[in-house]
Amino acid sequence: MLKELLEQGFGKDLDLNCAEKIVYGANLAYDLNLSPEAMKLSAGFGGGMGVESECGTISGAVMVLSHLYVKHNAHESVRIKELTSEFFDDFEKDMGYTDCFNLKAKYRQDTAKCDVIIFRAAAILDRIVAREGME
Repeated sequence: MLKELLEQGFGKDLDLNCAEKIVYGANLAYDLNLSPEAMKLSAGFGGGMGVESECGTISGAVMVLSHLYVKHNAHESVRIKELTSEFFDDFEKDMGYTDCFNLKAKYRQDTAKCDVIIFRAAAILDRIVAREGME
């Protein structure tokens, strides 16, 4: 699904940041039907919101989970909290960090850039979406 799409190079020709790759890629992989305007909301989350804070892949994944599993707003259900918590915990367990600064220091490469991080986030998101289904 999403991981395979990204591994095939999706987003490279569009010059997308990490959050955008997750959101734009998920839009295609999961057939979310997000408008270009909606996807554009992810732009400021790349690079840990531009200040190397929480990784943009996490922000992008939370946006996707919200789109899939929230009908109107977050307070209507605890489900979104459970799913985002699961994503966050699994990501941190696998990668060791959740902040962009430490993730880039450990995993970023000159040519592949943050692909290792992006692919891991996509795999976790794929697993959750496959298990939960699409609403």
